[in-house]
This record gives sequence, structure tokens and C-alpha cells, in this order.
Amino acid sequence: MTPRAAAHAERLPAGELPAYLYDLAALDEHVERVRAALPPEVELYYAAKANPAPGILRALAPHVDGYEVSSGGELAHVREAVPGLSLAFGGPGKTEEELRLALDLGVERLHVESENELRLLARLAGERPGRAPVDVLLRVNLPVGDGDLGGAALAMGGRPSPFGLDPRRAEACVPSLGPGLRLRGVHAHLASGLDAPAQLALAARITAWAREFGDRHGLGAMEVNVGGGMAVDYARPHTRFDWAGYGQGLGTLGERYPDVTLRIEPGRSMTVHAGWYVTEVLDVKHSHGEAFAVLRGGTHHLRTPAAKGHDHPFTVLPVQDWDLPWPRPAALDEPVTLSGQLCTPKDTLAARVPVAELRVGDRVAFSMAGAYAWNISHHEFLMHPAPSFHFLS
Repeated sequence: MTPRAAAHAERLPAGELPAYLYDLAALDEHVERVRAALPPEVELYYAAKANPAPGILRALAPHVDGYEVSSGGELAHVREAVPGLSLAFGGPGKTEEELRLALDLGVERLHVESENELRLLARLAGERPGRAPVDVLLRVNLPVGDGDLGGAALAMGGRPSPFGLDPRRAEACVPSLGPGLRLRGVHAHLASGLDAPAQLALAARITAWAREFGDRHGLGAMEVNVGGGMAVDYARPHTRFDWAGYGQGLGTLGERYPDVTLRIEPGRSMTVHAGWYVTEVLDVKHSHGEAFAVLRGGTHHLRTPAAKGHDHPFTVLPVQDWDLPWPRPAALDEPVTLSGQLCTPKDTLAARVPVAELRVGDRVAFSMAGAYAWNISHHEFLMHPAPSFHFLS
């Protein structure tokens, strides 16, 4: 934990646990380093789905060129939280109401996912005569070899997928653009969880295809969004994505294609290390020779370990006070499974992790909780109270 987050976690009143802590100063420093590692001409968008908390969005604003949103709800939320920055609206299954909202709010880029979506958008744009054309990027599902996605945590493309257009269908879309739409370029987010060399290899393939596509259809200067999905390793919480190497590689790619504006849209790798989920141990018990610590809260607050199938990294924050008239339950020098309050064995945050000492009343801080944590969790299951939220600057 950062010293600021650790100090705050230790002095939190028990009534405010569980709690999410976000170190905005640490976030600012991290994103400033990311921005500095990227060539100035590469546009940096934040994928708001990773963590759309207004405090997070505003902390990122000085360093990013815009935000990527994937629903009408995100669109309206982000526009209100950070009204001055550009939005790119992506995601499959956009409704007519969402597209109308995007047009009403003047969204700067729309990532078109299908021919049907393009036709609907063209019709809506045609109902607004006299307005400037709507700028679109065609999301293309490019075929790639299995080796190109090796190590990916999630694959959104390169194989049969509900995301994006097959390349031949993208070609067929160009005549359907009509006067109300303006083709700006190509979007291709194919995978998440790739390291810097794999990301660069995909970016090179995407950009080469996009430039050839643009040349076939008379596009001069164009935009290519190569997506996000920079690797985050929950098993090694001290490691970081190689932003310096990635930025250097994007610079080389930009020199090869000087008339292409490259854009990236990371989410998890931007904010994950700036957040912690802090809670307390309610009970420690032994069952059939194994130790279990039952925590206040659980996966209805922090679904990440259940969703990704990993043991979430944590730090024990010892609490010395114990004023009850019976021995303090504890696990000593043994593996412990940390579970929550839900009536399901799937409510497990970490399984059989060795600890030196873990006692009832101690606090536990789960790191790497700044992305895809609270916002993806099933909050209402069993109707436990929500955590408190603290933004530290």
C-alpha cells in the first residue's frame, strides 16, 4: 500500500468498513508517467468501464485526450463528470435511444460495430440536416494467428466474435456511410491482458491493415484505434506494464505511418494499482484441517477474484485491541482461505494463502482494487450494506 492509503486504512472507524480507498495522488503520478512514455502524437483515451467513479475520471482529466464509453449510461455519466473532454462511443448492441443521445451530446467519435448499426446511425444522422457529419470509426475483427493472442486474458477478436465487423463486411460498409457520416478510420480492440511486445505486434498488424483499407477507399490522413487491454498481473502485484517500451514501439510505428493518428484506450492498467478494498476479519475457524477467515463484505463488493478465478493480493493490517473475555480466534503460520459473508462457496477472495498471523479484528487490505472491482460486483445479493468510499489526495 502507499503510505497515504495505509495510514487512512488504519484510522478508519470500524463503522466505515468495508471501504474502498483510492490514492488520487498516486494515480496522478502513475498516469503522468504513462503519458510521458507515449509519443506526444499518440492519443490516450481512458476506458471508463474500468472505473467510472467521478473522482477517478476527474483525476485522469489532465493527462488524457478523452474517454471511451460503452453505453448510453456511461456516455451521460462521463459527459457530466468531465464535460470538457472528447468521448468515443463503442460497444456492441447500441440502441436507437443511445445513438440519439450520442448525437444530441455531440460525441466526437462513434465506433460502429455492424452494418445494421451503421444503417441505423446513417438514418438518424440524416434526420438532422444542416449538422456537421458524424465522425465514425469502423470496428474491425481482424483475423490473427493463435500465437498473436498468446497470453491474452480475454480475446474479443481474431476469431468468431460478436464484436466488430469481418474485414470484407467493413469494406462493404463504406458505400453505406452516406452524407451524414464521415469515415475517420478503424478501431480494432482484439484482446486484453497482453504484454508490451504482444500489444505492439497487434498494433502493427492493425495499423498496416487499416492503412491499406484507407488507401483503397481514398482516405488520406486517418485514425487508427488499436484498443487497450494492457496486461495486469494479479499474481505479481508489484509488476507493471512496460509503458516505456510500448511507447517507444508506438513511436516507431508512427514514423512508419506518418499520416495515421494512433489512439489507445487502456482502462485497468491505468487505475488498478491506485485502489484498495479494506475490510475486517469477523471470524476465524478451522474446518477439516483448513483455516478460514470470514471477512466483512466479500465478492458482492469485490467481484474481481471470482470473475477472474485468482487469489486477490492482500496485506494484513494488525489490530491489537481485543477486549472480549474469550481467546482471540486466529490462524498462525498456516494457509488461510479468505471468504466473505455470502451464503455461497464462490464468495472467496483468496484461497489457502500462507499467513504468519491473522486474527479476528485484524484488517485486510486487498490491493489492485482500482479497476473492475466495485463497479462489476453484484451489490444487491443478500442486501448487505455498501462499502464506504474515500478519495485520498
